[in-house]
Amino acid sequence: MNTALHALSALELVAGYRSGALSPVEVTRAILAHIDRCEPVLQATYALDADVALAMARASEARWQAGRPIALRGVCIDGVPVTIKENIATRGVPVPLGTAATALVPAAQDAPPAARLREAGAVFLAKTTMPEFGMLSSGLSSFHPLTRNPWNTAMNPGGSSAGAGAAAAAGYGPLHIGTDIGGSVRLPAAWCGLAGLKPSLGRVPIDPPYMGRCAGPMTRTVADAALMMAVLAQPDARDHMSLPPADIDWMDLDALDLRGLRLGLWLDAGCGLPADPQVTQAVEDAARLFEAAGAIVEPVRPWMTDEMLQGMDRFWRIRAACDLQAMGPEQRERILPIVRTWAEGGFGHSGEQAFAAYTQTQVIRAATVAATLPFDYVLSPVSPNTAFPAEWAYPSNDVARAMDHIGYTVPFSMSEQPAMSIAGGHDHHGVPIGLQIAGRRFDDLGVLRMARAFERLRPEQRPWPMAPQAVA
Repeated sequence: MNTALHALSALELVAGYRSGALSPVEVTRAILAHIDRCEPVLQATYALDADVALAMARASEARWQAGRPIALRGVCIDGVPVTIKENIATRGVPVPLGTAATALVPAAQDAPPAARLREAGAVFLAKTTMPEFGMLSSGLSSFHPLTRNPWNTAMNPGGSSAGAGAAAAAGYGPLHIGTDIGGSVRLPAAWCGLAGLKPSLGRVPIDPPYMGRCAGPMTRTVADAALMMAVLAQPDARDHMSLPPADIDWMDLDALDLRGLRLGLWLDAGCGLPADPQVTQAVEDAARLFEAAGAIVEPVRPWMTDEMLQGMDRFWRIRAACDLQAMGPEQRERILPIVRTWAEGGFGHSGEQAFAAYTQTQVIRAATVAATLPFDYVLSPVSPNTAFPAEWAYPSNDVARAMDHIGYTVPFSMSEQPAMSIAGGHDHHGVPIGLQIAGRRFDDLGVLRMARAFERLRPEQRPWPMAPQAVA
């Protein structure tokens, strides 16, 4: 193969293992060497352990040589390198949650997504970085070094799956997993140019589960995201919010007929930051491609309001304030000041005010389902803004407007609908712009099929930034 090993897709790696042209050990060594070259600039990994990765690769290589690679439910990722967001526990590795305020206690067991990947024979390269408690759309952390965007290292990779986004775009292997509760898979996927899926709530079991919290794939191709879903979407009793097992042929990506599909085009979120013209233009261009392929595109009126967004933000602040209250003064002082200030905004609310704030999450859910029900799928921006400086906590960098950029993503988290980011252009900084494709609840495969169709419809993409340079 002429393509560098670190740039190959998971499907290409498995084909190479099957033919004997590649081995898991040589691939893992090549990717570890590539990470060594890039990490001084990107700082995307946590707890990278080359010895563990190579031991897993050698075990996989022995299975391939014996003609007995692991194949679960008809798919195989045996020997394929993966990274895992650091808040998804892997046994023996502490889970700092992006903050110096966390006691570093090794995890007793794998969380469900890590367990499924380990069972499938994947090679664990490293955990990936996240910002403070996952509460920033950024790579800013009091525990991890600052994570940067490989497309332009002066810019932010997004968050909270910051390291996963940077690692995937830079070629730290083909498979990466993040988590999303308001946009934390889709935002970094958008600004790093990836295929990032937030599944229907419960499709991928996770521990601990929480309202809106999902784990999802972040990959350079839609097919690799589907391959990950085939592994991840398996039962685990630890997630009491998980969906029943479903017989889904995740790799059947080309069965969607675009002709006659009703697509909603949602350009105005109705709340938060106004959409940058570069963003809306990219989304409109994508809609026109679907229209030319036979889909029916209709505008969607905004359904979100500032009251909804601010109420949800208030509810999250109250929850974070409860966490602060349980900490001692020294522990609180280790938290990034901007996150501590945000969380302190949750102090002093009455029970009635807390309930009113929580109620806005349910209002968002009802409004989102009602607004999107007439359509097969909805196209929108992932975020209203383009790239922003790496050192900033939020696109506004204003703690009073901490959630003003998630007006397009959080509705589908609250409504539990699948939504995916896929690259739809680049901004004037050279950083990707994401197109969000959302579907009805449980139609995860349909969203992947729509994203696969867009992969084929969109213009040829720029080369991946697999040799990021330090900021001048």
